[in-house]
Amino acid sequence: MERKTTVDGIEGTQNIQITREFDLTVEQLYKAYTVPEIIEQWMGTKVIKFEGFNHGGWKFETSTPDGIIVFSANGVHHEVVPNQRIVRTFVIENSGFPAQLEFIEFEALTESSSKLSMLMVFKTAEDRNNILKLPFAYGLNMAHDKLQSFFNSIS
Repeated sequence: MERKTTVDGIEGTQNIQITREFDLTVEQLYKAYTVPEIIEQWMGTKVIKFEGFNHGGWKFETSTPDGIIVFSANGVHHEVVPNQRIVRTFVIENSGFPAQLEFIEFEALTESSSKLSMLMVFKTAEDRNNILKLPFAYGLNMAHDKLQSFFNSIS
């Protein structure tokens, strides 16, 4: 069964709701968001810092082959409950977008499948709308496809 990530801008709010079902255990899905080596595989970015505990910081960077940084993001984990949820801030550096708050939940559906639910809260509805004007949903779906493929390749 082909899985697709859904990205819904909730009209009249500053929120985006993201959902995706995976053919992964909830433990594997949680690791995809908390193990730096796995994050680098599916996100295609370098993990500069990752403190996977309450109040721990994180930073990701993506560079061109000649070392020019084209993407840099950072934040703080506010709540980390293994295999259940992560609450974090997310700031895309030098983008003009303010920090957003992300509520990431991991749910076991069966022994071998799970669901990711992510609520992103932006400072304003305009900020949310500007993110949605970017190829955000397309890129997220591609990244989630890579996440699934990564685990399929090591099974």
